Amino acid sequence: MNPFDFDTPVSGQNYYDWKNIYPTAYDKANTSPYTKARVILMNGCETEQVFFLHQFQRNCTDNNLRREIAKIRRIEQQQQKKIQCLKPINENILEMTLIYEMLAVDLTARLAQCEPDAYVKQALDFALLEDFDHLYRYSNLMKLEYGKSAEYLVGKYVEIMPARPTISHHRHPSDTVRRFIDSDACTMTKLNCNIITAAEQQTMNFYMNVCNLYPSDMGRRLYQEIGMVEEDHVTHYGSLLNSSMTFLENLVLHLYTSCYLYYSCLQDECNPYVKCVWKECFYQEVACLQKAAKLLEEYECKHWSSIIPDGTFPKLLELGPNVEYVRDVLKNTVTCTTLKEDYCPVNLMPLDSDFFCYQSIVNNDIDCVPSHNVINKTINKLGMDYRYEKCQNPIPDLQIRNSDNVTLGRMPCED
Repeated sequence: MNPFDFDTPVSGQNYYDWKNIYPTAYDKANTSPYTKARVILMNGCETEQVFFLHQFQRNCTDNNLRREIAKIRRIEQQQQKKIQCLKPINENILEMTLIYEMLAVDLTARLAQCEPDAYVKQALDFALLEDFDHLYRYSNLMKLEYGKSAEYLVGKYVEIMPARPTISHHRHPSDTVRRFIDSDACTMTKLNCNIITAAEQQTMNFYMNVCNLYPSDMGRRLYQEIGMVEEDHVTHYGSLLNSSMTFLENLVLHLYTSCYLYYSCLQDECNPYVKCVWKECFYQEVACLQKAAKLLEEYECKHWSSIIPDGTFPKLLELGPNVEYVRDVLKNTVTCTTLKEDYCPVNLMPLDSDFFCYQSIVNNDIDCVPSHNVINKTINKLGMDYRYEKCQNPIPDLQIRNSDNVTLGRMPCED
């Protein structure tokens, strides 16, 4: 499939009326967790498009071009509004959060396994462990406050157990910036960087907006803490993006990424109604992409192939379980942290590093760290933490279920 050559049946101004913009929400009890995850992913993809297009307009002096940008942005806004409301009213904040973290784990693992650039793959593997631990923390909050086992919500497709502890994720801003890819990067790498940035940004935005809406003080505190980690992750992934591209070049790549994702969702979807939504959005997105390619030629005299040499989609994204891959990454990288643009086992970090300095400020009182307190309170109530494991955690220090580890990947004394 090459969307640049595809004869889409819709125009670039295929606007919805109020009847068609509001979809039928999925049934949360009878819908695959991966359908729910795709809804979150595409909501994030469209939100990224809207944010980017507003920034484009604010950095453009040509009102004719700004009008063209506004037309594309209106389509993206309508798609985002429709996709967002596929979520049912009776799905609460924490239930949705667990799907957010399941998506983060399985999406990151899938992208890492097909990523040809070693540095980008390392970035994916690094943050993968942190989202995996977030799933564990939120799952314990659900067990503690609702008495429900999160394994059923995520369909038992992903394990729920500790990884690099969330307390270890808090790094100095200087250590969150990576090296960006260049224009010679392959299409798969460009897509992966765009996809994971949009997905993590959606999670960051979600936590920024629901933190104060969560109905308990403990939950609000946990959303605050993990929300700050998501800020790190968006910086981490966003800094991988090629910073030398023009806004129009970026627009073409953004829209190509959306087409790739919609086409992937269309092939992967099992819910007939949602599948129709993906098909409709794919057609609209192709029309927008082809319009952006014309704008690139008109304003910069560049062909789309200067950004994407072969417009044919690479291997499509299929969401699914990644249990063994996650376990392997956990086994081999759990004690790593970041040192400027690179990665380093925590016990090789200089004692005067920004990492230890920042940790001493933010986590100066362990008893005030929300992610730690959620596990402690679960242990106090149930006698052990809540997990869903297919076998024991591959890290001996994380096999203990009656205390929460607060040193792994954080303290220099760790092996």
